[in-house]
Amino acid sequence: MTPGLLDTLFPPNIQQDYIATLQRQGRLTRRRAECFVRLWGYLLLKTQAEQLRSQPPVLQELLIPPGFISCSHREASELFYAQEERGSDRAAGLMIDRLVALRFLDKNYDGQTLSLQVRPIPELLSLLVVEPIPELHVDAFNPRTDAVLVAQLITQAYQDLIKHPGKATFRISRNLRTWASHYSKGMRVLRRADTLNPVGAVVLSPVLSESEQYFFQSPSLGYFWADDCEGDLLKIAKPGDLTCTALYMRAWIVDTPYATPTVLDQFIQETQRLLGQLQEDFPSLCDIYATTIQPNQASFQKLMGFERVLQISQPTPTWTYISFDRYLALDPQKITEGLPPV
Repeated sequence: MTPGLLDTLFPPNIQQDYIATLQRQGRLTRRRAECFVRLWGYLLLKTQAEQLRSQPPVLQELLIPPGFISCSHREASELFYAQEERGSDRAAGLMIDRLVALRFLDKNYDGQTLSLQVRPIPELLSLLVVEPIPELHVDAFNPRTDAVLVAQLITQAYQDLIKHPGKATFRISRNLRTWASHYSKGMRVLRRADTLNPVGAVVLSPVLSESEQYFFQSPSLGYFWADDCEGDLLKIAKPGDLTCTALYMRAWIVDTPYATPTVLDQFIQETQRLLGQLQEDFPSLCDIYATTIQPNQASFQKLMGFERVLQISQPTPTWTYISFDRYLALDPQKITEGLPPV
């Protein structure tokens, strides 16, 4: 068993399910969760390979491997940096030490061989009971019941930019209700059938023609969650406004555990149907603007055809753009087929 076989014998989509759940538990960052899940899968496969004396079968779920299993820093480095520029063996060793300090791993070194053991802690044992994704359906946004929960989703998506999550969630929930009072037709949620809680949301705002200039300035002007935001510069147009040509995609979010290709495919199609309905109220719509915030969202937006408004070197977030007609013509299945596991 070699690190290069991991993604073949431990499918990336299954890896991502475990990574997302570990993240939601709050004890690991995404990067540490990725490294830990890949290491966990590798140690389990290595144990099975030694027991079978042949290549083990494809993993469909993780188990706690028994005892200590040898794993060098070189092996760990190949596991941790397989999809990016190779990191050093020392960096892999530091990541292992961090996971040991967090009590996800035990480590033993006899002077020659490094051995690792996955600790059977409650957080990991709970992962071994895989709950199926509940039935989901797209529904209208209800400002009375959905505002706070959708605000939490948006706060989580923008967490790298938000200094005060509590203040931001409060501000966003108020904004959501304000936008709904102006034009609720552009707001939809992806709702669990069992709890009725939203696990995804799309918020589309047709904007006044005088607001379009802000899409060519600093993207911070669209930070509707910021503490120093004195008002919404991107004013919502009224139905029938023939001068309204631009749409602001304020949010397009599916919570990580539910972001399977099938669900993303469905949500893109629903967004296309929603755009068709908005075009009835704003027949001149031809431009869609959004912001990028995180690398995984940026890659998804690029697959959907969004491009930077200003083609200059600058860090994310930036304003991005796609024409209205191009978005309507997207093939959702081709997009989700090209998307790395979320």
